[in-house]
Amino acid sequence: MNYLSIENITKSYGDKVLFEDLSFGINKDQKIAFVAKNGAGKTTLLNIIADLESPDSGEIIFRKGLRIAYLSQNGVLDESLTIEQTIFNSDNETLKVIEQYEHALKNPEDADAYQKAFDLMEHNHAWDFETQYKQILFKLKLEDLDKKIGELSGGQKKRLSLAVILLNKPDLFILDEPTNHLDLEMIEWLEKYLIKEKVTLFMVTHDRYFLERVCNEIIELDHGKLFRYKGNYSYFLQKKEERIVLEKVTVDKAKNLFKKELDWMRRQPKARTTKSKSRIDDFYVIEEKAHQRRQDHKVQLEINMERLGSKILELNYISKSFGENNLFQDFDYVFKRGERIGIIGKNGTGKSTFLNIITGALKVDSGKVIIGETVKFGYYTQSGIFIKEGQKVIEVIKEFGEYIPLTKGRKISAGQLLEKFLFDRKKQYDFVEKLSGGELKRLFLCTVLIQNPNFLILDEPTNDLDIVTLQVLEDFLLDFPGNLLVVSHDRYFMDKIVDHLFIFEGDGKISGFPGNYSDYRVYEDSKPSSGKEINKKEDTRKADPTKGELSYQEKREFGKLEKDIANLEKKKELIENQFNNNEIEPDKINETSLELEKITNGLEQKEERWLELSMKME
Repeated sequence: MNYLSIENITKSYGDKVLFEDLSFGINKDQKIAFVAKNGAGKTTLLNIIADLESPDSGEIIFRKGLRIAYLSQNGVLDESLTIEQTIFNSDNETLKVIEQYEHALKNPEDADAYQKAFDLMEHNHAWDFETQYKQILFKLKLEDLDKKIGELSGGQKKRLSLAVILLNKPDLFILDEPTNHLDLEMIEWLEKYLIKEKVTLFMVTHDRYFLERVCNEIIELDHGKLFRYKGNYSYFLQKKEERIVLEKVTVDKAKNLFKKELDWMRRQPKARTTKSKSRIDDFYVIEEKAHQRRQDHKVQLEINMERLGSKILELNYISKSFGENNLFQDFDYVFKRGERIGIIGKNGTGKSTFLNIITGALKVDSGKVIIGETVKFGYYTQSGIFIKEGQKVIEVIKEFGEYIPLTKGRKISAGQLLEKFLFDRKKQYDFVEKLSGGELKRLFLCTVLIQNPNFLILDEPTNDLDIVTLQVLEDFLLDFPGNLLVVSHDRYFMDKIVDHLFIFEGDGKISGFPGNYSDYRVYEDSKPSSGKEINKKEDTRKADPTKGELSYQEKREFGKLEKDIANLEKKKELIENQFNNNEIEPDKINETSLELEKITNGLEQKEERWLELSMKME
């Protein structure tokens, strides 16, 4: 079933043509990735499909009644609403039923309202959807439903936009860099969700493992032409390489033929026959093919960086916390020359803080950071680069350096470095304000590298970079002879670049692992099952064999359990706070302790029963 057809669309801004006469279609159940260099118009194309921009020419034909949801990089949310209000502010009727039910649970004294909400859940078969709704919010760390949008970080807003789109269940998902602002655990969950769910999607992503596992088709825009690959990322790489080899063979043949025909053209008499005129026309076609040049660049640099001494960087039992949030405690590590370390962990565990401490932007609470005298940091931050108005690309980079010294007395100039990172000579004299978000990131990387550091620190360098640029960056970093410390949620990038990991586990703990990310996942998956998982299996055996179905009474019990658990948790928290704040009179401590024990036991029993019923609903 065809969802939409894109027919001969063209888009340009001034004299810059992004794309011309593009045509393709999107069918039901396709999971398509759109691949192109930064600045080629990927986001613009998504905006056109989402009807936020118009093409200069051509048209898009949509199937009647098609429901589209668009996850953009700059989504706008109403900052006066709460998370819960934002989620329920949709056209999804099932979500409205769940909203009524959630409200009834918060007001248990109104028995009639609860019964009405319960009956609506039953009538609309909303129980499974409610379970999925709660799972999505839990996985995306959006559990404080009363928090206002204006109080959220940029990453939390992006995750909320993603949750809203997933819960609205449109016919077609349009996703622009869906893995940005997600930690590794969230990315792997979203990956599994999109693989399992029967969805149709068209997306731009730089996450190559995500692309490999989720997509079943790739559309590439390369030098103004579209190429379709019916397969995943590995298939795309294989077929693209074959296409490039074939192009090279064709160009080489055309060059040889061009030499022969050029010789013939020079020897031709002035009188032209019909036959010779046809051959002349063919000559110009051959000439065009023979002068084709691919703009892909391979980085093969022997960088002559400043020598690193025996002492690189020592972290002596460093600790850092903000209020009650303990990020890391007594972490001790001595860096060796040439180490390539990746940092992984959930959002909010202190990864960027750790980098800022190393570079001196933040102070430790205790411990020491000792930096070797020969160390020269190059620090790529998430905040980007400050650009002066009216500056050109080449002027920006020359403020930081004119060249990088190479071995044997050679050097690479600022302009040559920009070329290697896909800024051609014409682009280098563009004004910076004309650059796309991904191109700005690329320029920032170049300003860090031109300073010729011997210890590179990169905080999420892969965000907003296209796959072509990522390959260039990877080649550069593989040639880089100094130390490397990188935070990234791009698993493919980490696997290729680092050989040791720091895992930020939360609650002040950082552990080390000798290997890359895939090695770490294999190690984690090989661990024995936890006791919690064993209990889960036992619960499954107790459950009714008719999995996925609850009786009428069980559904009522399930709803009541949620209400009871919420009430008991509030009572438990209240008493624990009284103990913590010394608010209990001495003669009532024993009595209050018994009450807390009773509440805790009751809570455990109800949670076990809730788990048993929820297992039947899966």
